[in-house]
Amino acid sequence: MTKMDPAPAAQRRIKAINNHLTPAASSHRSPSALLQPSPTAAEFALEQGYSVVLPEKLQTGKWNVYRSARHPLQLVTRFPDNPEIGTLHDNFVHATEVFRDYKYLGTRVRVDGTVGEYKWMTFGEAGAARSAIGSGLIHYGIQKGSCIGLYFINRPEWLIVDHACSAYSYISVPLYDTLGPDAVKYIVHHAVVQVVFCVPQTLNLLLSYLSEIPTIRLIVVVGGMDDQIPSIPSSSAVKVITYSQLFTQGSSNIQPFCPPKPNDVATICYTSGTTGTPKGAVLSHGNFIASVAGSTCTSNEVFGPSDTFLSYLPLAHIYERANQVFTVYFGIAVGFYQGDNMKLMDDIAALKPTIFVSVPRLYNRIYAGILTAVKTSGGLKERLFNAAFNAKRQALIHGKSPSPIWDRLVFNKIKEKLGGRVRLMTSGASPLSPDVMEFLKICFGARVSEGYGMTETTCIISCMDLDDNLCGHVGSANPACEIKLVDVPEMNYSSDDQPNPRGEICVRGPIIFQGYYKDEVQTREVIDEEGWLHTGDIGMWLPGGRLKIIDSHPAPAARRPQSFVALGREPPPLPPFPRGSHVLLKSPFPSFAVTTHLLPYSQGLAGIGSQNPSLTI
Repeated sequence: MTKMDPAPAAQRRIKAINNHLTPAASSHRSPSALLQPSPTAAEFALEQGYSVVLPEKLQTGKWNVYRSARHPLQLVTRFPDNPEIGTLHDNFVHATEVFRDYKYLGTRVRVDGTVGEYKWMTFGEAGAARSAIGSGLIHYGIQKGSCIGLYFINRPEWLIVDHACSAYSYISVPLYDTLGPDAVKYIVHHAVVQVVFCVPQTLNLLLSYLSEIPTIRLIVVVGGMDDQIPSIPSSSAVKVITYSQLFTQGSSNIQPFCPPKPNDVATICYTSGTTGTPKGAVLSHGNFIASVAGSTCTSNEVFGPSDTFLSYLPLAHIYERANQVFTVYFGIAVGFYQGDNMKLMDDIAALKPTIFVSVPRLYNRIYAGILTAVKTSGGLKERLFNAAFNAKRQALIHGKSPSPIWDRLVFNKIKEKLGGRVRLMTSGASPLSPDVMEFLKICFGARVSEGYGMTETTCIISCMDLDDNLCGHVGSANPACEIKLVDVPEMNYSSDDQPNPRGEICVRGPIIFQGYYKDEVQTREVIDEEGWLHTGDIGMWLPGGRLKIIDSHPAPAARRPQSFVALGREPPPLPPFPRGSHVLLKSPFPSFAVTTHLLPYSQGLAGIGSQNPSLTI
């Protein structure tokens, strides 16, 4: 039988698209110029500014699949400059080789609990610690593929343990206090967790229900003193040691790495379980690399060892986990907060980060705090701020560089509240108010970007492009995925709506998780037979190929993926109310109404909030 050639129609289309691409699409060109004009280009790909629209199926499909205009033909799976990096282990090995003597992990907290200036561990030192911890686990007979629980807040040891898991093919399973003891017990049992790294505060909780989690073989206490570890009955099969003991035992007999493959499981991230038992999202090494590699393709910004990043958002959540893959790849120094939100402003002042990652709730408090301080100053200072703000706003609107005099007179003092060096501010968890985003850009002189994603997509589905100054949307598709909107007739949303197609957001590509751990039924409910993940969020395409979240699908919450960008947008800060007031919040959607009981907030960023207007102009 004669072997037939590949389909000529498919080859013809691919060749045609290649002919329309510019030779240097990845640099020095705006996304709108990535495809050259051609009389036949529309037959194969429709340009929509930051996005390119393709047919779902080559010959008969509807034109409803959106990809990033930066990578219209092939989804990103690796870092373009380092395609050999296919796993989290590869990523960290690359960092230890390229940035070996640069600072990596910093903390202000001393062994005795006092706080001082940041003390740093280099990438090379962190690499040695990673090897020691991994070798220590092998010493205690922990086999490849075992699940390792991390039950403590952000600190250097968290990332070292995570790197050890990657190097020796263990699976990390984050645990966190907000889950509650019942959920922690369920997760440990469900994932067959054999080792738990904890701190003295969470150790007592674990010991109180140790008999109910028989899978545990080893508990490692981070920050614990050797002479303060409680004794365990000799009949127990569980051994309790300190982190320093494990480190010493591993250091004395370093074992060779057991590198994972890209499709191997890197972590199981469990949801909060507020609508039932927690679900474990299974994420591979390749998922993480594709997600972060794709997101870095939307910007030509250069990052490196001169940058610093403050880690205070929970490492148990996908948002911060993806951030840490990003910092490793670029050799960025990561300073940890003290663990106390009330002291967050002190940590910012000491670290002086260049990259500040947060959520709208905290950005809103910054916004409210600055406005309150300006109002309190009154008179000439208030008029000077308003003049500076309006002048800088008009310059940005018209694409001009604002006069540096406004920064010297007004905004440099505001910039100092975040250390004075921030050049990139990113936002997740819920859409940021356009007014707040514009305000942050003007006051801090930094690029402000927001994105949309969820655990099941290894964080980033879409994010704003570097040169996109329009607010009120979540950007174009991550180059590592493609997006389509599916009709929701019961809500009168259609992908054929004009001028703005609307529907449930569906995502496909190498960032999609492998499924819910031991739960094939719920996995099939969110991933269809063609590989599309149904997010449960309703989106709308804006001009320029920008995605906007407008609603939520009425499917039961237990069946929805766990989006880190919630429905709607984070509202602007409320005006002052007496403590204990009840307020009715009007929702943009008729089926939602919320009543809230106001309490005085105590987050650390209140240092520039209205409760404490410390800003002076």
